[in-house]
Amino acid sequence: MQRINPNEDIRALSDFRAGVSSYVQQVTETKRPLIITQHGKGVAVLADVGEFEAMQARLEMLEEIYKAESQINEGRGISHEEAKSIAMKGIHC
Repeated sequence: MQRINPNEDIRALSDFRAGVSSYVQQVTETKRPLIITQHGKGVAVLADVGEFEAMQARLEMLEEIYKAESQINEGRGISHEEAKSIAMKGIHC
């Protein structure tokens, strides 16, 4: 996901209501999320669907990496050779 440009990507809810389609077009074209504020505080984010899905996939991968690191640190990992053997058995089935 692209970084937010504070001058273009933060809008008050009242502005957003008045120009919804133009803001959707902006998000689609720039691939940057739009932060919507109410009373000066961020309350919502409008994001391009493809960018959001890519972000979700990256987060899921990071969660799996953190989980694996925790398991290794707890001594629950397996050797490279054992992992290779398990993978090869799965391929030859």
